[in-house]
Amino acid sequence: MSDSNARNNNRGRKPAGAVQHLRLKLLVFVVLCAVPLFGAVSMWLRGVSVIPLVAYGLVSVLAFFLYWSDKRKARVDHWRTPENVLHAVELAGGWPGALLAQQAFRHKTRKISFQVVFWLIVLMHQVFWIDQLFLGANLFALP
Repeated sequence: MSDSNARNNNRGRKPAGAVQHLRLKLLVFVVLCAVPLFGAVSMWLRGVSVIPLVAYGLVSVLAFFLYWSDKRKARVDHWRTPENVLHAVELAGGWPGALLAQQAFRHKTRKISFQVVFWLIVLMHQVFWIDQLFLGANLFALP
């Protein structure tokens, strides 16, 4: 095959490391982050606590680093970060960083059991903040 034919066949293809459907994934990310971000900022502005706002940022950075490290270790067959550690960090507020890392490194995106737990954690965060913001924080109130 000549060089010109090879170039024609590669037109429209994304580079090997490119994230597929980037615009859609960014939209989903922004939508998912909107309610928790609004809730955390609201708590801070009302003088309740700045901890959720800071925690989401710091723990997301930690999650991103853990995914990066785990992907590196997987490539060279080293000891891996246990999945329960990744999920604990996501549960602690690192799910936004984990979601970005999954896409950036193409890591843990095909393992269905992992994705089910991950998306349940994201759902739990959404429900918590919807309850805090719109339902009077009654959903998780103790009797």
